[in-house]
Amino acid sequence: MADFGNDGGLWTARLIGASAGAAVSLIYLLPKSRREAACRFFTGLACGLVFGGPTGLWIAVRLGIAGYLGPVEVLLTGSAAASLSAWWGLGVLARLAERMRR
Repeated sequence: MADFGNDGGLWTARLIGASAGAAVSLIYLLPKSRREAACRFFTGLACGLVFGGPTGLWIAVRLGIAGYLGPVEVLLTGSAAASLSAWWGLGVLARLAERMRR
């Protein structure tokens, strides 16, 4: 099991990855308002920071490249993927629920 401690570089990788994932999710599914954009960005950021480590490990193991990546690459990739998929999926569900409500 990888050790993702409290190293400043690892937290920076998490933050950059989560921010990138949140930004890309806003581009793929454009928000309708500033409030929705802020909510989606900060939700993606939080999910990327929290779930970045496990997601990165899962991706690396599934692709068979875990031995070739360091902790920074694993966290950067995992944070971006968790951030992107978390709110992108929730954004789609929110839009579907809104259409069904009408």
